[in-house]
Amino acid sequence: MLYVVATPIGNLGDITLRALEVLKSVDAIAAEDTRHSGMLLHHFGIKKPLISFHQHNEAMRTAQLAERLAAGENIALVTDAGTPGLSDPGARLVRECIARDLPFTIVPGASAILTALLGSGFAAETFCFRGFLPVKSGGRERELRAAGEREETTIFFESPHRLLKTLSACAELLPNARICVGRELTKKFEEFRRGIAVELLAHYSAHQPKGEIVLLISGRTSGTRRDALNAGN
Repeated sequence: MLYVVATPIGNLGDITLRALEVLKSVDAIAAEDTRHSGMLLHHFGIKKPLISFHQHNEAMRTAQLAERLAAGENIALVTDAGTPGLSDPGARLVRECIARDLPFTIVPGASAILTALLGSGFAAETFCFRGFLPVKSGGRERELRAAGEREETTIFFESPHRLLKTLSACAELLPNARICVGRELTKKFEEFRRGIAVELLAHYSAHQPKGEIVLLISGRTSGTRRDALNAGN
């Protein structure tokens, strides 16, 4: 059986009892970063063989793990944070299990996507998650224009090193859109900062952004009204 296990996105207390039970019981754990996951396991007193499973060896490891699963082993799949397969390795292995009729189950838990969506205060009934914004400006601008045309909230992951460029592009392409930057979610310095792009650009130009970032752009159905916006916590 393959167990796709969600792990905390920051606060270690967010791991579930079921996740701990699974990690303690499996034969091996496939991890995006064995050192990072090793620290998580050490924190909870879990000792299991670790197998590296990342974007550069995913194809090879998928074939190897599928053979082990077919032989009857129980294997857990984890990534550095959150749920495997969402902008992280994992989806290929799940598809292989489906194709070969190998048993698998999802062990749900912390999600940066849902945490950011609820913390933004934007409409949560429908949303569009687009993963990491493209590094190149052309692709980034296409994604932002598309977000501006959607009725629903759009969610992106973004690097702190590229946030200013992205907010600058938003100021030009989506000057009136309501935007939220969720930073360091569930961690000590968690922050939700809301405003239009020019306001957020001014703030982060003066305060260097650090940590993991989720960028949310409110859908058109919410309009461009700025009442109820909060400049920060």
